[in-house]
Amino acid sequence: QVQVVESGGGLVQAGGSLRLACAASGRTSSRYIMGWLRQAPGKEREFVAAIHWRGGTNYVNSVKGRFTISRDIAKNMVYLQMNSLKPEDTAVYYCAADSSGRLWSGEHDNLDAWGQGTLVTVSL
Repeated sequence: QVQVVESGGGLVQAGGSLRLACAASGRTSSRYIMGWLRQAPGKEREFVAAIHWRGGTNYVNSVKGRFTISRDIAKNMVYLQMNSLKPEDTAVYYCAADSSGRLWSGEHDNLDAWGQGTLVTVSL
């Protein structure tokens, strides 16, 4: 079974950048779809981005052009580069691993693994 741990959250001013990292361990396989989801205060968890083991990427419309997801399969790492951050990006960001394809479609139920989350706060 795969486990994932996020890092890299913090406080940043609007317009700034942060890079989140996700380390996968355990029964790792390159054939997982890896992704990021987030949950803002008082809101439901939402899909942010996913990267297919074949290399394709998928983003929620609100982050397209600002966020970039990437992975280093050899190091079992996934990254989320976040640029031009806005206050509405404030949320706990979760890394997830999925072998079923649901995450690629933006679904976030019954995934193989979740991290504990890392807080991103964007101030005005």
